[in-house]
Amino acid sequence: MPDSPDEQPQASKLDKVPGIVAGPVESLGGVGMRTAWATGGTSTIVAQAVRKLPTTYFAKRGKTLAWQNLTYQMVRVGVRAIPVVSLVVFAIGAILSLQIVPILRAYGAQDEVASIIAIAMFRELGPLVGAIVLTGFAGASIAAELGTMKVGEEIEAMETHAIDPISFLVVPRLVATAIMTTCLAVVAILVGVGGGLVVGWLIQGMPPEQYIRRTIDAIVMRDFLTGLIKAFVFGTIIAGLACWLGLSVRGGAQGVGDATTQTVVLTIVALAVVDLAFTWVFFAVGV
Repeated sequence: MPDSPDEQPQASKLDKVPGIVAGPVESLGGVGMRTAWATGGTSTIVAQAVRKLPTTYFAKRGKTLAWQNLTYQMVRVGVRAIPVVSLVVFAIGAILSLQIVPILRAYGAQDEVASIIAIAMFRELGPLVGAIVLTGFAGASIAAELGTMKVGEEIEAMETHAIDPISFLVVPRLVATAIMTTCLAVVAILVGVGGGLVVGWLIQGMPPEQYIRRTIDAIVMRDFLTGLIKAFVFGTIIAGLACWLGLSVRGGAQGVGDATTQTVVLTIVALAVVDLAFTWVFFAVGV
């Protein structure tokens, strides 16, 4: 597996460049190298997992254990994250309602708050916020777990016994995270809309049935489908990056800590960039 870009020799061609120019250029180059390193590593391990997915779950030997492992990972990654995700998106929905209504009231359009929150939750905030929360909840956990196994030479022991780490460790975590991130996006969307509804009802005085009717009128099927597509890709990124960094750990406990921190930081940046790319493409094609 490739080394971290931090471990590679530093370029010396900028030594003669004035510091006011060399500093930003070196920083930009470092960001570019880390981006390329993380993108290449994540893409490689996701491609390996996808290639081995059929043999993992449909082989004659070991498929029962593989399905049990997948079920365990789905519960661990997704089900246990429901309370945290629900609390965060409920608060965001309530905050949006409190912030938007005074502005809309100035134009006599306060009833439109339900439509605005619905579109924001279905297309952007539900999938994105759910994935960001899952990054801290599951992504860091996966990186720390695999990193600890790497440091403890458990990965090498598995390979010695002819057990493929990609099939046994990466595939179930990748599939479970992608599926559960999509499911959590649905939960996040509904709870986020619920947060706006509660504030609109209790504080703004909008009847719940009116709020729900306006939410339904504002949403079309493509809003829901685009959110689910984003969530599935977000889940793949979270698990792929976490598995790659976890299996690349070096240096004992400090290496595990570094991998965990890098997983959280790089995944959040990647989610924001990919979400921007999705939104740009959907806007360009009129979806």
